[in-house]
Amino acid sequence: MYFEGLLIGLITFLIIGLFHPIVVKMEYYYGTKSWWIFLILGLITLGISVMIRSTLISAILGVFSFSSFWTIKEIFDQEKRVEKGWFPRNPKRTYPFDKKDNLK
Repeated sequence: MYFEGLLIGLITFLIIGLFHPIVVKMEYYYGTKSWWIFLILGLITLGISVMIRSTLISAILGVFSFSSFWTIKEIFDQEKRVEKGWFPRNPKRTYPFDKKDNLK
């Protein structure tokens, strides 16, 4: 029996689960300006994944890479969730949507 597919599935599940709290914390402390970190991280792991011979490691790095790319979108979506009041605001930060409220 071959368990590589099962292992890739499990690690994919864990990577996605890991990125959710990272998105929340990064948006809370740094806002949307932290998106470039995930772009660089995604590009680096994508580059490494195409150079690795091992299918298992290459697949895991590919999943990590595209999860990093997806995180860019999620950070911007997280800011919208904060604006709606679904997640707590960082009281030490100013938000772009605060400026909209001041224009009224």
